[in-house]
Amino acid sequence: DETLLGEVITITSLAALLMALPAGYLSDLFGRKRALIFSTLLAALSVAGVVFWPGREMLYAMALLSGAGQSLWAVTMAPFLMENSSEKERTYLFSFGSGIQMASGFVGNWLGGYLPTWVAGWRGISPTTAPAYQGALLLVGGLYLLGLVPLFLLKLSAVNRSRQDTFAPILYARQHPRLLGKLILPMLITSIGAGLIMPFMNVFFRVVHHQPDPVIGSLFAWGSLAMGVGLLIAPPLAERFGKIQVVVVTQALSIPFLITLGFAPWFWLSAAAYYVRLALMNMSTPVYQTFVMEHVDASARATVSSLVSIAWNFGWVLSPTVSGWLQVRYGFGPPFVGTITLYIIAITLYWVFFWKEEPGKASKAAH
Repeated sequence: DETLLGEVITITSLAALLMALPAGYLSDLFGRKRALIFSTLLAALSVAGVVFWPGREMLYAMALLSGAGQSLWAVTMAPFLMENSSEKERTYLFSFGSGIQMASGFVGNWLGGYLPTWVAGWRGISPTTAPAYQGALLLVGGLYLLGLVPLFLLKLSAVNRSRQDTFAPILYARQHPRLLGKLILPMLITSIGAGLIMPFMNVFFRVVHHQPDPVIGSLFAWGSLAMGVGLLIAPPLAERFGKIQVVVVTQALSIPFLITLGFAPWFWLSAAAYYVRLALMNMSTPVYQTFVMEHVDASARATVSSLVSIAWNFGWVLSPTVSGWLQVRYGFGPPFVGTITLYIIAITLYWVFFWKEEPGKASKAAH
């Protein structure tokens, strides 16, 4: 049922968005290790609920649990990496973490396509039946539980073990609204721009360049490799030239390729621009995550991480509706122009807010 699937995806995304701020508060209050363990348990429970109690209402309830778990994991991970790394290795760790997440997602998606067939072969049933999918989901739930083992073995740094003031994140936000606004506003604008085009790239290549699904699938697969290369290059560049300098320059360099992607008359040129733009625009994401975490106090890192998550997800919730309306009436031209304009505004804000900042200015917050 495609309608039901769409409803479940929407509920999961909205739950993740709405839970971002409470999740950050809980992560600061109870500690990173407990938050990571609890988020993993929520993910496993959401899978088990679907397997053992199938039904529309249970699917909705488990989608809520899944979204809450995703949100708690996402807003906890950046502060956790920050607090368990030194300044020298921090950017490498954030980039490596993003690369591992991308690679595991690729492997998981690949295995997910085969698991029902393997379960069906083992049980002697059709791979499209409910028991085959239930067996595949049980294996997924087992993998979530297996992921608890390294989490229980974690040894936290002193900042993780220290007891935090319950109201410290709220007080920090009240005392530093200007700083938080400067850190989050460019990401919010970038998110709104990205939401206009990025969810529709498969439609763009199919409608504008008349490419079949297998070609588009291969294009996206190689795009993941391009992103991986960018993530490997980013840390040494940030170490040599500065974090915000890498963010501004790489994102600015991506603009000509975004223009080429949207308006090139030939598929090969648009595809080449897609790869380069993808690498340039995304290689700075973990670098900026590190930059943000270094600029806020330890007591408020998860709360700030949740605000960043809200800013990034907001555009992906709002913009696709606007983009769809524009595409139906005017084609892909206006959405691309909107994305390009918003990206330029965001890059300008990064430059205005942080380019001339002294290299050691964030050191007090980072320790």
